[in-house]
Amino acid sequence: MSNQKKAVVYRMLTDDHTCPFGLKTVDLLHREGYEIEDHHLTTQQQIDDFKAEHDVKTTPQTFIGGERIGGYEAVRKHLGKPVKNPDATSYRPVAVLFSLTALTAAILSFNVYGSPLTIQAGEWFIALSMIVLALLKLQDVESFQTMFLNYDLLAKRWVPYGYVYPYAEGLAGLLMVGSILNWISIPVALFIGTVGAVSVFKAVYIEKREIKCACVGGNSNVPLGFISLTENLMMVAMAIWMFFAHGLV
Repeated sequence: MSNQKKAVVYRMLTDDHTCPFGLKTVDLLHREGYEIEDHHLTTQQQIDDFKAEHDVKTTPQTFIGGERIGGYEAVRKHLGKPVKNPDATSYRPVAVLFSLTALTAAILSFNVYGSPLTIQAGEWFIALSMIVLALLKLQDVESFQTMFLNYDLLAKRWVPYGYVYPYAEGLAGLLMVGSILNWISIPVALFIGTVGAVSVFKAVYIEKREIKCACVGGNSNVPLGFISLTENLMMVAMAIWMFFAHGLV
């Protein structure tokens, strides 16, 4: 029983660098009730010697019951914890985004109007979502544009549109937050939302293609489909609503 609850960890801890996975490994083992023999590799020579001795390429390395388990992910797997698959599809980025923008809109509405559930809250929710979606795309616009070219009909015909899209989405969202320059924000949102909705519908529901969506940036694992269609339909709905509610003034 003592061997099962004792772990030996070798991790990098130099003057210039503290290995984050080493800290995560020690924390995980502590929380699982392990007594830890924590060895710090404080120089590059110590690190190189350790790797050569155990024929490993990375640190940290954990030993339990005299058996080398491996790095942080290997320890998680050994303890029966879920291990993230970097290639697995996930709706988490979209769920977090829309949850936070909805809560932000509700709080703003409560602060201004005394109620979280107002028409203005709905407008803010969509506009804020557009801004955050644009922000995620603009973190790496090159990656976004490359993924966007897989399915967007206009971008396939005019490649620079892939660079224009996130700026246009962000601009429309910013203007819609303040209901200013509607003669710019409404046509822009209506145009990019319509083209986007048609493109997604064609790729997913007509051609039955299974590709990743660029909606939250070019490095996401969000599948193209309902979420992508919703993003574009929200922009179209917002543009139509603002046209009748506020007008092109």
